[in-house]
Amino acid sequence: MLMDTILPRMIPVEQHFARKRVGHISKAIQQQFALEDVHRKIGSGMKVAVAVGSRGIADLQQVVAAVIAMIKHYGGEPFIVPAMGSHGGASAEGQIEILAEYGITEAEVGAPVVSSMDTVEAGMTSGGIPLYFDRHAFEADAVVMVGRIKAHTDFKGSVESGLLKMAAIGLGKHKGAAALHSQGFDSFAALIPEAGAILLAKTPIVLGVAILENAYDEIADIQILTSEEIAAKEPELLAIAKTYMPRIHLDQIDVLIIDEIGKNISGAGMDPNITGRFGGPIHHPVEAPTIQKVFVRDLTYQSHGNATGIGLADITTRRLVDKIDFNKTYTNCITSTVLTGAKIPVTMPSDRDALNIAIQTCNKIVSGNVKIVWIKNTLFLQHIYVSDAYAEALKGCSTMSIMGDAVPFEFDELGNLAVPPLFVDHS
Repeated sequence: MLMDTILPRMIPVEQHFARKRVGHISKAIQQQFALEDVHRKIGSGMKVAVAVGSRGIADLQQVVAAVIAMIKHYGGEPFIVPAMGSHGGASAEGQIEILAEYGITEAEVGAPVVSSMDTVEAGMTSGGIPLYFDRHAFEADAVVMVGRIKAHTDFKGSVESGLLKMAAIGLGKHKGAAALHSQGFDSFAALIPEAGAILLAKTPIVLGVAILENAYDEIADIQILTSEEIAAKEPELLAIAKTYMPRIHLDQIDVLIIDEIGKNISGAGMDPNITGRFGGPIHHPVEAPTIQKVFVRDLTYQSHGNATGIGLADITTRRLVDKIDFNKTYTNCITSTVLTGAKIPVTMPSDRDALNIAIQTCNKIVSGNVKIVWIKNTLFLQHIYVSDAYAEALKGCSTMSIMGDAVPFEFDELGNLAVPPLFVDHS
């Protein structure tokens, strides 16, 4: 099967994006809590559940610690509940483990973690879909959600990933996530706002800490919304968040090499908003390049074997496949009802073989002039490598700058790629 291919040299490139950034996280949260509409939601002696999800949000530990400190400052007694639907293998222990990876433990943020898959039925949609809610959070005096507002990986609407989805699916645990996903992602544009609004009215949710990130994996803004504000303001924040998103500043790619995928990178392992590869039909245009072949090299340690999204690749390595926890991966994909993400692509024993197959199966390319882009992951796109076929396009480009001379691919004795310097520096 394998044919020798001429590998191009790779040019180190810096991509440029807007860079709004919160300079002092704790101070920003203190200023938000100082607003009367915010701090009046927390009373002395109130048991306050702080809902935290499974995403790798920038500086999440600092945000959670600051929120807990302010709840205590205003007399509340905080505890943490995982708000991550079926993630962590749909187990209480698995969800504690995910939070611990982000430094969300009692020792590090100052509040105990109370994890359970037990829920109560808290409402019902107009279509008769039951809405479930974490029992410990439901029985608290108040719930404060800490979540990121961003574009979703499987549907488009006025509300996508954010506080309303956390209320409906994250705090719904496995039972709630399964109930809503049974309706299909094509219903989510209407279903998530409706379900979220019902739960805001029928549960003790009082505040939502809305986090927006910039293209450099940094916090661009933090806004604390009251329960009365969330439904109206979240669409506005989503529109802003989409302007901060990174992208690959190229239109045509023959082979995209992705060093790693994982649930800490994206809910879909690798963000379809970046790659243009979605698990289901998306009926809205996405600003992503046309890519012939996607080659994924490895799975992040923080994903704990959950390889959801690997099915969106064309080629991968035996190294990655051997790390898959099929229970966690299948639980996630079956709950979402989108099985594409769990499919195993063509699997090769080494990076060299995988790259050769990727190039060999591209159409209408000239030998030695293949357009290759190599990224660390879909979250970190500031520094990338592009093949010398893009050299002319880079001249005078305002969104991309050449950082050094083109270098050849380097393989070890097993035929695996050496991690390039730009990616090592980010690790």
